[in-house]
Amino acid sequence: MYQQMIFVNLPVNDLDASKKFFTELGYTINPQFSDENGASVVISDTIVAMLLTKPFYATFTQKEIADATKTSEVLLCLSAESREKVDELVEKAVAAGGTASEKVQDMDFMYGRAFDDLDGHTWEVVWMNPDAIQG
Repeated sequence: MYQQMIFVNLPVNDLDASKKFFTELGYTINPQFSDENGASVVISDTIVAMLLTKPFYATFTQKEIADATKTSEVLLCLSAESREKVDELVEKAVAAGGTASEKVQDMDFMYGRAFDDLDGHTWEVVWMNPDAIQG
């Protein structure tokens, strides 16, 4: 059965630093789709973050590239298998140079935190109680 994938393209200031950041979170770089202009970060079988140098990113759009440290252009949300995994990923991000959000979403059925990567892109990490999802 076909599984639709998502490729999130993100402009980055320093490709090597961004690759290091995401590998420190536990993700891998797919060398087949990476070069001096971009890196393919494999998050899961169906989620790939494409880290693109700003000049290369600019070849795909006529719009101004947002400065994600000043403007919110997108909120990326990843699921986690437990509350502990939410905390673990955010703590890895901070240790790798990211910035954690002070806001924590703590409800009975959902727990979430967020961090900004090196370029200011906001990544939310959320666990939802499977019992609540099933109704």
